[in-house]
Amino acid sequence: MARKLQPINAGSMADIAFLLLIFFLVTTTMDVDTGLMRMLPPMPEKNQKKTNDKIKERNVFVVLINKNNELLVEGNRMDIHQLRQAAKDFIANPDNRDDLPEKEWKDIPFFGHVFVTKNPVISLQNDRGTSYGTYIKVQNELIAAKDELRNELARSKFGMNYDDLDKEKQEAIKKYYPAAISEAEPKNVGGGKQ
Repeated sequence: MARKLQPINAGSMADIAFLLLIFFLVTTTMDVDTGLMRMLPPMPEKNQKKTNDKIKERNVFVVLINKNNELLVEGNRMDIHQLRQAAKDFIANPDNRDDLPEKEWKDIPFFGHVFVTKNPVISLQNDRGTSYGTYIKVQNELIAAKDELRNELARSKFGMNYDDLDKEKQEAIKKYYPAAISEAEPKNVGGGKQ
């Protein structure tokens, strides 16, 4: 005689699945802290004249990131921990070296007639296979280099951090340490991801 199978009560299965779903939604954390807080430059005015000013090669600090997340800075391999100091040296050119940005005499409010770098530009380019994490780290190091120089100058001249100064003093420090970060479109140099 064959035993009759008992029916399985599946009524509470939906409740259990729903509770598990709620549990995982509540306990899962989302990492949303990555990203760049950057403002895009304003649109140029309609009547603004185009200039054909060429930037001298010595005024451009070239930073490349390959698909293996390795840095090539000014044609030399570099560890990311060395990047900030190299960028600071480039922006300030304290010893007026010939391989760093040229310098010029400028009248800057609060500072007078000073010898400062002339339009240093940091050029950043990455491979399409570069990880987002490495790209953010490099960006952070370059921005930190500029911020540290400005903070050091603000503290030595005004006894305050750059962010605590009024607009006029901040503008003067920006003229003292100008630095533009130019980002080129990623290339697929090393056969990385597309």
